[in-house]
Amino acid sequence: MTWHTVISQAFAVGESPFWHSGEQRLYGVDIAGRLLWRTVPGSGLVERWAMPDEPGCIAPARSSGADSGLVVALRDRICRAPVWGGELLPIASLPIDAASQRANDGKCDAQGRLWVGTIHEPASGPRQPVAGLYCVDGQRQSPQGASVRSVLGGVANANGLAWSPDRRTLYWADTPSHTIRRWRCDVQGNPLGEGEVFVQFPGKPEGWRPGEPGYGGRPDGAAVDVDGNYWCAMYEGGRVLQISPAGEILASHVTPALCPTMPCFGGADGRTLYVTSARHGRGQDELAQMPLSGCVFAMRVGVAGLPVQPWREV
Repeated sequence: MTWHTVISQAFAVGESPFWHSGEQRLYGVDIAGRLLWRTVPGSGLVERWAMPDEPGCIAPARSSGADSGLVVALRDRICRAPVWGGELLPIASLPIDAASQRANDGKCDAQGRLWVGTIHEPASGPRQPVAGLYCVDGQRQSPQGASVRSVLGGVANANGLAWSPDRRTLYWADTPSHTIRRWRCDVQGNPLGEGEVFVQFPGKPEGWRPGEPGYGGRPDGAAVDVDGNYWCAMYEGGRVLQISPAGEILASHVTPALCPTMPCFGGADGRTLYVTSARHGRGQDELAQMPLSGCVFAMRVGVAGLPVQPWREV
C-alpha cells in the first residue's frame, strides 16, 4: 500500500479531517493557519475559509434529517456554520482560560454531541496536565446555548478521541505523556470510571533530533475501523499505526511527513485512509528531507472505517 498526495499545498498544522459522504468531499482544518479547508479528491481544487482564531476541530451537522453545514470548535467557543463561507453562529463557550488553553481534537458521537478536548499552551514553560474533555450537547439547551459539561481531565494535550463500533469503549490520548487510555461506556457512550492504559509508548530520548533513529513518535489524532481497530497518527514518528482492540500493533504505515496528525476513512467504500500532517515549527533539515510535510495524503486499505457522526441540535 502506497500513499499519494491529495493536497500538495502544505498547511501549517493540518488536522481534524473527515469524509462527507453526501458531498463526496474531504474536510479539515489548519490550526496554526486559522482556516477550514475542503476538497473533492482528484479535482485539484482546495477551498479555504479563514477563521477568526484557531479551529481545533470540525464535524458535519444535520438538522431535520438534512445536511446543515458544520459545527466548529474555535479557541474557546463552539460555533455553527450553516453555509460554507458564511456567518459563524456562536452556540456555546468552553469553560477554559483562553490565554493558556484552546480547543483541540474532537468528534461527534452517535447521539450527535460534540466532544472537544483541549490543549494547554502556556506563554512560557512546559505544558501541564490541566486540559480536559468536554461534551457539548445541542439537544440540551440553556439560556447560554448548548449544554457543556466537563467529562475527563488530567491531560496536557487531548488527542486520539474515538469510539469502538459498538460505542461501548472510548479512546482518548494525552500526546505529551505518550499514552492512549480507554474507558468502558454506558449505553449513551459516556465514559465510566477511571479508564485504563490502552497503549503506552516509549518517551522521546533525551537529546533526540528529528531524522535520528530511536524514537517512534507520540500519539496524535485517531480513527476506528469497522473491525474495531484503532488507527493512530504518530507525531514525530512518521507513521500511522493500526492497533487491535487488544492493544497489539497490527501494521505500521510510514508517512511522507515526520509529523502526521490525524487519520480518517473515506471514499465511496470507506476504504481510503486519509491523513493530515504538520509543517509549522519543523526544522529546515527535516523539511528538506520531507518537503511534503503539511500536505494531506491517502492510501487504499483493506478495511472500511466507521462513518463520521454529525452534530445534531434541537
